[in-house]
Amino acid sequence: MNVYLFVKWLHVLSSVLLVGTGFGSAFYLFFANRTPSLEARAVVARLVVRADLWFTTPAVIVQPLSGAWLAHSAGWPLSTPWLAASIGLYLAAGACWLPVLALQLKMAREVEAALREARPLSPRYGVWQRRWELLGYPAFAAMLAVFFLMVNKPALG
Repeated sequence: MNVYLFVKWLHVLSSVLLVGTGFGSAFYLFFANRTPSLEARAVVARLVVRADLWFTTPAVIVQPLSGAWLAHSAGWPLSTPWLAASIGLYLAAGACWLPVLALQLKMAREVEAALREARPLSPRYGVWQRRWELLGYPAFAAMLAVFFLMVNKPALG
């Protein structure tokens, strides 16, 4: 296998980890947040934070590095319209993802504290949960659009 194909494989693998982990984590936390069980919420919130640390964060780093290398190796300037649009959408998704990380940490800490102190969740949890969800929708849509652009490489502009 040549270097280009290895980096391309790494790029595809990291994109699957990024979007797959993000979607899977969001799915489980979304539904865990709709159960009255603080234990379930605590376990899922803790695992979502871990998944972001172990899988999503490395993929977020690998994606632009491998993508830039692939584009350069293939002779595509970063100003190529479909590539520039992909980069813009990736950055938009990242702008949503960073606050999502902070919200997940707050939610995980709050549900753990509520369990430890045998008390209900504070009203802040609901605010954080709504913000987390509202930021997740555009981030996921942006990544789906990036996948479309990467696969189809349409002539834009």
